[in-house]
Amino acid sequence: MKSALIVQGGWDGHQPRQVAELLEAELRRDGFAVEVSDTLDAFRDGEKLKKLSLIVPIWTMGKIEREQLTPVLEAVRSGVGLAGCHGGMCDAFRNETEWQFMTGGQWVAHPGNDGRRYDVNIVDDNPITAGITDFEVRTEKYYMHVDPAIRVMATTRFEDYDDALMPVVWTKTYGAGRVFYNSLGHQANIMALPQVLTMMTRGMRWAAGEWDALIGKPFAQAYAAVA
Repeated sequence: MKSALIVQGGWDGHQPRQVAELLEAELRRDGFAVEVSDTLDAFRDGEKLKKLSLIVPIWTMGKIEREQLTPVLEAVRSGVGLAGCHGGMCDAFRNETEWQFMTGGQWVAHPGNDGRRYDVNIVDDNPITAGITDFEVRTEKYYMHVDPAIRVMATTRFEDYDDALMPVVWTKTYGAGRVFYNSLGHQANIMALPQVLTMMTRGMRWAAGEWDALIGKPFAQAYAAVA
């Protein structure tokens, strides 16, 4: 049986507990054994982490001790999957550049704050995005600094920032580990949207070892397709 650890906490405005409950239910429905923790000390046992199929961090901002961070990095490098959303993964532990290297991006701004209406454009057809077409959301719009090694599945445009094309959903690898990220998920109601929850659930399954090792279009190819 595949196993997952969800670690939730940090800034409460992102409703980490409620998002964790949604993702826990989806993973259990797909046959995972799931442990949910509300402390970063759950990361301290490196040998336990390396036996997992998947780690799901839901922890916006905050600080992580070296003894908590290093076992996660080592577990993912060894082949354990990592999957997360919104600030819970890519605005966690802002001073930890190796965390950002592992996850593939870092939030830097959300112009217009919450309630901004925008389109999410699917730019790659794969098992994670299958059957999902472009859709509109009304939520925070994440402007991010991203790793050129990511493989992009969905994008949006910042028309008010030189029409910048921004990745919304991506995969990458970190050592032998698969990493999935979805910048949507400001609160539980956004994560519960059918398109968002479907991609998140499939992304977690991919990170845990399903389907091909690499999914998504390479960074440059994905952008060329919509330029």
